[in-house]
Amino acid sequence: MDLILWRHAEALDLEGPDAQEGDLLRPLTARGEKHAARMAQWLDRQLPEGTRILCSPAVRAVQTVKALERKYKVRDALSPGASVQDILETAQWPDAKFPVLLVGHQPSLGEVAAQLLGMGAQSCPIRKGAVWWLRGRQREGLDQTVILTVTTPERL
Repeated sequence: MDLILWRHAEALDLEGPDAQEGDLLRPLTARGEKHAARMAQWLDRQLPEGTRILCSPAVRAVQTVKALERKYKVRDALSPGASVQDILETAQWPDAKFPVLLVGHQPSLGEVAAQLLGMGAQSCPIRKGAVWWLRGRQREGLDQTVILTVTTPERL
């Protein structure tokens, strides 16, 4: 199974007492919009047919995935602060019969990557707008996760 982790692009920072309450409403910056569009163009060429696309309900994540111009579904289980277990269950890892693209947040996506790569409870730092493409496979009776690619909008 392929699991593609796409961290939302750069978003506006909120300050003051309403910052935490308004977190889900933070939009992308102009730079974030450009980065989302650049990554979306690359993903559109790379994603296999039938890829299931799931997105956090946060405005910045929705704006990021909309740049891809493909059908997607919003899932609360991908909200900021989501647990690794919630994310993997939402993706149906490792049993999904199709590739899954998840658009979400740090540190949750980094924690998913770390767990699948056998790095323990730490979190891999995933840059804003970056994609980590992982593949689950079996070799000699053992489950493995391999990295197919990691890229950022600046590298495209």
